[in-house]
Amino acid sequence: MKTRLLTGLLSLLMPAMVMAGEYDLTVDRVKIDTGDFVKEGIGYNGASPGPVMRFKEGENVKINVTNNLDEMTSIHWHGLILPFDQDGVPGISFPGIKPGETFTYEFPIQQAGTYWFHSHSGFQEPDGAYGSIVIEPEGREPFRYDREYVVQLTDKHPHSGDRIMRNLKMMPDYYNREQQTVGEFFSDVSENGLMNTVSDRMAWGGMRMMKADVEDLQGFTGLINGKGPDQNWTGLFEPGERIRLRFINSSAMTYFDIRIPGLDMTVVQADGNNVQPVSVDEFRIGVAETYDVIVRPKDEQAYTIFAESMGRSGYARATLAPEEGMEAAVPQLREPARLTMADMSGMAGMDHGSMAGMDHGDMDMNSSEGMSGMDHSSMEGMGHSNMKGMDHSNMEGMDHSGMSGMDHGSMAMGKKEGPSDPFYAKGSGLVPTAANGGKFLSYADLKAQDPLYEDREPTREIELRLTGNMERYTWSINGVKYEDADPIRLKYGERVRFKFVNETMMTHPMHLHGMWSILDVGADQWNPIKHTVSVQPGTTVYMETEVDEPGQWAFHCHLSYHAAAGMFRKVIVEGGPESTQAKTDAAAEEGGEA
Repeated sequence: MKTRLLTGLLSLLMPAMVMAGEYDLTVDRVKIDTGDFVKEGIGYNGASPGPVMRFKEGENVKINVTNNLDEMTSIHWHGLILPFDQDGVPGISFPGIKPGETFTYEFPIQQAGTYWFHSHSGFQEPDGAYGSIVIEPEGREPFRYDREYVVQLTDKHPHSGDRIMRNLKMMPDYYNREQQTVGEFFSDVSENGLMNTVSDRMAWGGMRMMKADVEDLQGFTGLINGKGPDQNWTGLFEPGERIRLRFINSSAMTYFDIRIPGLDMTVVQADGNNVQPVSVDEFRIGVAETYDVIVRPKDEQAYTIFAESMGRSGYARATLAPEEGMEAAVPQLREPARLTMADMSGMAGMDHGSMAGMDHGDMDMNSSEGMSGMDHSSMEGMGHSNMKGMDHSNMEGMDHSGMSGMDHGSMAMGKKEGPSDPFYAKGSGLVPTAANGGKFLSYADLKAQDPLYEDREPTREIELRLTGNMERYTWSINGVKYEDADPIRLKYGERVRFKFVNETMMTHPMHLHGMWSILDVGADQWNPIKHTVSVQPGTTVYMETEVDEPGQWAFHCHLSYHAAAGMFRKVIVEGGPESTQAKTDAAAEEGGEA
């Protein structure tokens, strides 16, 4: 009787209590076996990927991280809203974790959904230091499912991250295995004519670019939950069950196009936030993004989860099946993607050899007004002969005058123009299409299930041009690398509209730490809430941020080698609670303003 009474009292008190969870992680040297090769890497609790960490919305967590390496390390909790000094970015939010030391992270769980964690030190993340996070909501989900699986993707390469970076700096196309062939030249001639084809090749050659520059890093083995295609990770089901698949792209550099032949997928979450359900046949997941989908296999058969790289250079594969050992057919890779001049339409501002025509010292990094002398809108469709301010010294041999009659915006050499997507340049060679001709997910399809913020006008706009020099393999924002840039300063309580202008031919997944990114898809208060926003070549994308987390934060491209090469910024949020402002000032004094 006393036990029942005590249990009853506890059940009454439970809603008012804040539950606390304590977790232990070790950072270790590990062996990673992909089925293609075995290499030494870095993992958590003796494995790569690390464990699935499960939290509950509303609890306070304590995570003890012990560094068993002989070098500094860190853990960043990707997409989690937390105090800035728990964000885990050395030099911005804390000094890092020394060899042999244990650092304890403590923060409240203020959200639910699918997220992940990874090292923010050197190239430890691409070397294997990553894991997944599943947060149960306080209330009920707005969708039903019977079982769930984390499906964590990565692109494991036989070379270490340090070696990859050295090779890319030495020769940017070092890992490009999709060079154009003579046969492809004649195929283009047949479809587009000799003069157009020759002019097209001259344009790309003069810019020291290749149409095959879709992926910086090829030669990888795609892994799902740490297993290569031949090792075939398998998730079991009973026919008729609704299965929630929590897709996480933990790759260093690879975008994946995901499909499950024979099954429809219903997208219910993007970056941990519920969206209005969208039924699709295939979707593209950018580096660092997460998507949750529901599938319902009704037959007692196996189904292949097929994740094909955007550049068609490799894939990851897993299986859903009623029994272990069952397999389904593995699709063939599709034809390699090729960039078009539409993907190069933003290249008018890209540095091909020097940025001598630009005065970076006069650029106000915190306001688009400081760049009023640059009319980006006029660059669309701009002929190469009119690229004033560009350094043409590295474009010798390119006859710009002979290209005056070419429509670069619509020229898709070697392939017919596919369906349009508002988040890709018109005529882009990267516009995705579903393998079965069905529905491919677009950002434009994403609508918030419940608005997180009231719909209000932004207080100001900040333009961030995504820039780079492919020949030197340097990447930057507004033409300035991280080490040479001033921080972006925001005011606590404001709403900032960020304007991304991609002046490169690469896709950049931009990740702002500590605060949500409201992606503008034209849905006003129903715009989706994300932590990572992909910006396609030659496009302009807008996102808004409710500046509600004081402190110092990182803001960067999540392609590992782009961030390391300079496409990175520190963001300082000024104001807010006095206690937090004091921490921000102390961190700025300790870490400097670089």
